[in-house]
Amino acid sequence: MNIAQYQDPRVIQRIVNTARTVAVVGLSSNPLRPSHFVGFYLLRHGYRVVPVNPREREVLGQRSVERLDQIDGPVDVVDVFREPSVVPQLAEDAIAIGAKALWLQFGVISEVAAERAAAAGLDVVMDRCIKIEHARYVGRMHWLGFNTGVVSARRNVPR
Repeated sequence: MNIAQYQDPRVIQRIVNTARTVAVVGLSSNPLRPSHFVGFYLLRHGYRVVPVNPREREVLGQRSVERLDQIDGPVDVVDVFREPSVVPQLAEDAIAIGAKALWLQFGVISEVAAERAAAAGLDVVMDRCIKIEHARYVGRMHWLGFNTGVVSARRNVPR
């Protein structure tokens, strides 16, 4: 599988610049979990975050739902913090609710889910963190120039 096809910077930029509602599947109330930090970050940057986790009633002050089809209103991105074996069904659920994108976090790799979601017209990002990509293209990393594509410790020395 060529994961790079699901890491297109243009697609990532379009998602982080246009999405408003992100359903975070596996969002945890444990502040030590990566999903918690990502949800916190997205809320702080103006996104509507919907926790999708049957083990939680509320996360980050947001009511949690058990399944994607229980979300009121449109969902732009389904951001997944779950094991790859459940992702194909989550892709089907994302398609069914009319989500615009399926985002699979670091280590969440499912070729079947990615192909199915893409075939249904969803943008797909795999093995990337939405928080890091937002920071790279929109947030403070962008302000500091980290989105230039050039990473170097070399100083420009005037001649």
